[in-house]
Amino acid sequence: MAKRTNTQPPAPRGTDSHDVIRVLGARENNLKDVSVEIPKRRLTVFTGVSGSGKSSLVFDTIAAESQRLINETYSAFVQGFMPTLARPDVDVLEGLTTAISVDQQRMGADPRSTVGTATDANAMLRILFSRLGKPHIGPPSAYAFNVPTVRAAGAITVERGERKAVKATFSRTGGMCPRCEGRGSVTDLDLAQLYDDSKSLDEGALTIPGYKQGGWNYRLYSESGLFAPDKPIRRFTKRELHAFLHHEPTRMKIAGINMTYEGLIPRIQKSMLAKDKEGMQPHIREFVERAVTFTTCPECDGTRLAEGARSSKIKRISIADACAMQISDLAEWVRGLKEPSVAPLLAALRHTLDSFVEIGLGYLSLDRPAGTLSGGEAQRVKMIRHLGSALTDVTYVFDEPTIGLHPHDIQRMNDLLLRLRDKGNTVLVVEHKPEAIAIADHVVDLGPGAGTAGGTVCFQGTVEELRAGDTVTGRHLDDRATVKETVRRPTGALEIRGATANNLRKVDVDIPLGVLVVVTGVAGSGKSSLVHGSIPAGEDVVAVDQSPIRGSRRSNPATYTGLLEPIRKAFAKANDVKPALFSANSEGACPTCNGAGVIYTDLAMMAGVATTCEDCEGKRFQASVLEYRLGGRDISEVLAMSVDEAEEFFGAGEARTPAAHKILERLSDVGLGYLTLGQPLTTLSGGERQRLKLATHMAEKGGVYVLDEPTTGLHLADVEHLLGLLDRLVDAGKSVIVIEHHQAVMAHADWIIDLGPGAGHDGGRVVFEGTPADLVADRSTLTGEHLAAYVGG
Repeated sequence: MAKRTNTQPPAPRGTDSHDVIRVLGARENNLKDVSVEIPKRRLTVFTGVSGSGKSSLVFDTIAAESQRLINETYSAFVQGFMPTLARPDVDVLEGLTTAISVDQQRMGADPRSTVGTATDANAMLRILFSRLGKPHIGPPSAYAFNVPTVRAAGAITVERGERKAVKATFSRTGGMCPRCEGRGSVTDLDLAQLYDDSKSLDEGALTIPGYKQGGWNYRLYSESGLFAPDKPIRRFTKRELHAFLHHEPTRMKIAGINMTYEGLIPRIQKSMLAKDKEGMQPHIREFVERAVTFTTCPECDGTRLAEGARSSKIKRISIADACAMQISDLAEWVRGLKEPSVAPLLAALRHTLDSFVEIGLGYLSLDRPAGTLSGGEAQRVKMIRHLGSALTDVTYVFDEPTIGLHPHDIQRMNDLLLRLRDKGNTVLVVEHKPEAIAIADHVVDLGPGAGTAGGTVCFQGTVEELRAGDTVTGRHLDDRATVKETVRRPTGALEIRGATANNLRKVDVDIPLGVLVVVTGVAGSGKSSLVHGSIPAGEDVVAVDQSPIRGSRRSNPATYTGLLEPIRKAFAKANDVKPALFSANSEGACPTCNGAGVIYTDLAMMAGVATTCEDCEGKRFQASVLEYRLGGRDISEVLAMSVDEAEEFFGAGEARTPAAHKILERLSDVGLGYLTLGQPLTTLSGGERQRLKLATHMAEKGGVYVLDEPTTGLHLADVEHLLGLLDRLVDAGKSVIVIEHHQAVMAHADWIIDLGPGAGHDGGRVVFEGTPADLVADRSTLTGEHLAAYVGG
């Protein structure tokens, strides 16, 4: 057979020119016809002030369209089970590859979702114990706290020529603790909070919200006929008490109507306890908090596992012990297992656990509930799935991956991003930290301002070109705060003694009051445990964190802050009509879309579609309501204003409304001047949510403010603005305690409390207390070294 002798390289093909992602005419949210070319297989960082349009371009345009196109490759039946994705408002998107978004959305708060179940680590451990555990108790499912043990017996019909019944038994061994059903804790109802047993039902014994005498909920029991309604509950017989509290659901005629009767306890559990506490009305939430006590499950001791799963061990360690270990310790334990029969499994498990350590999460344990992770921790846990992935030429999209990271850990995160790029992937990062911007191959700077003042590309190029350029980011990239020469004197101290929450080791510390205190330390060193665990939120303490704000897409900054109330009253007064007309959730709502602004069409097995309401054109109000004006604007135009515009509008002239102006001033103070009043809360970032809460709480009378990383999502230029706000709070006589990693905030503090020296069981101690100047001079801790390098000390 003849050999080929032609060794010329193949001629370049047209496909080789597809080395950029081209975006033409992007108009999503505040983007103004943005056109940009992003190099593939490079690390591109998107910068710009908060609200400049970074996420709109990266997440809502590029990543969203990539996901939508992938979803369209599935059958209509499969698409019916996927989330609805509308096409982004963009003219052309070319050169897209599969996009994997790694965002800061908190993980599900279900107690059965843990760090181990959110990654593959728990599944691999279960297989390992099912192979090597002694005594052998069953397959991997026998070690899963999400799988109950099931046994069934009965007759099945077998057809082999002739039909005959065969007796069969079925059993599945699961690892779920039968008492707590894999939750680790059990709830007990305090019966004294449900009823007054000295009274009869006729005398109004039930004290549950919604169970008023004469109401249907009440009549279900008082007219059931299962017990005497005029007898005090404490005199019920055992049978009557069981029927009253625990009766299984049964159809019966009550007061002449067919109804389902069930005991009071299962009824309360279904109607109240099964719901998310945050979504409840305040008076019901208060009742639930009073009536329900959560205690560690006495049967499994909080491990969630059945006795069999706890009894099977490898080298005297059960799967419950393994999941409770700090991951860095678990990695060492797994490294010590030498068993050729499961060598590939051990290698994969070691790689996953080492990834946790490498990404700075070695201090977690696999049994840590996923809902308790911070936004930054949740994002890094999601990253672990992708570190060992064999996929290449994928677009990875990250939203501020350095959030919650100490300067010491940022370098490790940078190395991981570069490793993903070097495997041949396109890495797109939305970021504010100069240490993370410095590693970019390409920078896209959006702005120049926020909201309507942003949405354009101000700069594209290298980091060096950005430094030399005249953009807000370029000018502030090398900003360095200086350590305060003089610090405020404390007016008192908050004494913490013997704090042992989580990894704290009997910490004794005095937190000065009347000054700006910054609590620092590497991720997992115990900062949140010390501050949130030892300073109870009370009348005098205002704690502001980044947890999600509960609310539907109808909720917005105007409704959340109470701003809509004075605005509605001002409109009503100016037009001599009812205030309810100016609420999209009340009388003024467009009848076609019920005030939502969009009509959601369910296409059965295909993905549903959300379309702008044709009657109100997305304005949410009836046409007749839009005829009423205040200062020349209708209510929909007011809700479309930014905070800064509205502040000016309600500050003077015909529309002057002092109550509204005061709230708008506070929103502007916390750096949210670019938000529109009607923007759905579901679209806000973690940092924006925290600043919105701060603006709301600033009206309260609290004397101590506790903030958890308020610089999250803030541009370098906005950090200065935040420091000014913190100073104003302290100068007004407040005590401000901030958990923070940003060196500019550390340098600005009056007092620093540094925890460490490491994370997890290597932390939990106070390693420094004093002024920032002392910390820089001392350089005895990791924080001290990084702060000294930052200020050039």
